[in-house]
Amino acid sequence: MKGNPSLSRRQFIGQASCAAVGSTALFSTLLNLRMASTAAAQTVTPASDYRALVCLFLAGGADSYNFLVPSGTDEYNEYAGVRADLALPQADLHTLNIANSIGKDLGVHPGMSELRDLFNAGNLAWVTNVGTLIEPTTLSQYQNELVNLPLGLYSHADQIKQWQTSVPQSGEAIGWGGRTADLLHSLNDNDRISMNISVAGSNVWQNGNQTFQYSIGTDGSQGLSGYDWDWGGYPARGAAIDSQMDIEYQNLFQKTFAQSTRNALDAHEEFSAATQGIELATVFPETNLGSQLRMVAQTIAAHAALGMRRQTFFVQFGGWDHHDEVLGNMATMAPVISQAVAAFYAAMEEINEQNNVTLFTASDFGRTLTSNGEGSDHAWGGNHLVCGGAVNGANIYGTYPDLYADNPLDTGRGRLIPTTSVDEYFGELALWFGVSSSDLSMVLPNVTNFYTPGAMGPLGMMG
Repeated sequence: MKGNPSLSRRQFIGQASCAAVGSTALFSTLLNLRMASTAAAQTVTPASDYRALVCLFLAGGADSYNFLVPSGTDEYNEYAGVRADLALPQADLHTLNIANSIGKDLGVHPGMSELRDLFNAGNLAWVTNVGTLIEPTTLSQYQNELVNLPLGLYSHADQIKQWQTSVPQSGEAIGWGGRTADLLHSLNDNDRISMNISVAGSNVWQNGNQTFQYSIGTDGSQGLSGYDWDWGGYPARGAAIDSQMDIEYQNLFQKTFAQSTRNALDAHEEFSAATQGIELATVFPETNLGSQLRMVAQTIAAHAALGMRRQTFFVQFGGWDHHDEVLGNMATMAPVISQAVAAFYAAMEEINEQNNVTLFTASDFGRTLTSNGEGSDHAWGGNHLVCGGAVNGANIYGTYPDLYADNPLDTGRGRLIPTTSVDEYFGELALWFGVSSSDLSMVLPNVTNFYTPGAMGPLGMMG
């Protein structure tokens, strides 16, 4: 994005009616959206390649030690011992053919056969026991309060924000995806549509200082309700809005709002024209997540028409706060992830963008290894997948911990201290996306506490 910041349609027009255009309330909204910001983003050297990051956020705190499970006899017995009634049957696990030696055999949830296949084909990897950290932390340091800890540890609201900002020591509202877009937006030729596109409404990850989210639905951009309706042969609403946008306002806020409204309507028309004619042969599952990822795939297929060389996408699958019925809920929900991600990767192969698009998961936090009698509770470290042709797949990154009770990472009830920080995880993705190693700390302020930026990424996950 260049020049004036591009706003999401929903952020600035929402459900605004014709009668509300030009009102004091809308000027207040304008200010809240920081339209008056004049800070300039860093200029980078243009590139002809295309890359996209897709964040799949599992809202609620997914019980990811039932996504990725020890399958060897001794390790499984430890897992079954601590998980008790939350343990998956060993015989039901889908075995992974792990390329790198980690000293353990692992399998995935019985409902994730498609992810097993992507992993074994080298197109998916797992990052293990990853979570929010300010600095490397041991159990002794945690217990004796000798280390800085994330604010609001185990809290949904705090940890969602911290996963999306990668700044766990503050209430920072600028996401690492937004900071990335602030650095790289000049790679794109289009200054009307943001680099950051959300199919799941507002999120912190894509908030930048100069860049904003462009929110769409599963059917694409919705436009301003009623603007282009015929209204019985007399398009009164559209004409009224057009007339207000055509006025030469003297007031700065009125002038800026009118121009922003026009820009948003133009962006809607441009986005719709580029994406609505795209038909994919890949069949996506008829789930909300499948619909979100299908829309992302259509938008990626239109990136050249939209003048985009870099894009981020945010999708969300909620309902993971399983304080009860973990096994039953996951039996229903795990296949939704597996099928949708597999369809998305197939669609990327269909349009020959599989090596240019990387999908990764994030969540509030991991969950307790021990049972509360009905389910699992809020915890800390967890396991996440990364999928794409550029991923050094069939590998496990980070340290998959021992899962016996009171192990050296256990702060109580199987709340595991992360051994891989979100900065290492996201640092890999940011470097692949095009952030230079010298600028990485601008995107991830704590990254040098875990990694000295250089030629190799923190984990070696991306090719």
